[in-house]
Amino acid sequence: MMFARLKAVMEAAQREQDLPDYLAEQILFIIENRERFSTRAHEIEDLIVQVGLYDTYGQTGYIGMGVSNLILEKTLQRLIDTPS
Repeated sequence: MMFARLKAVMEAAQREQDLPDYLAEQILFIIENRERFSTRAHEIEDLIVQVGLYDTYGQTGYIGMGVSNLILEKTLQRLIDTPS
């Protein structure tokens, strides 16, 4: 169910916030390789929250809210590049 929620928030971010394709491809890699990431539930849950808060203009402006592509990219790199 965790990976289904990740896919749902990714699709919403693509549809509503123009999530870049290269980030969506990395998220799909995680979803398609769920056996590899299944022991990292806490990190996947954090990723779900970040993708849900993704904003093309995240961390900009006066308030600086949302998650930017740079923050999401670092999270994905850490997940994909670090062995479980």
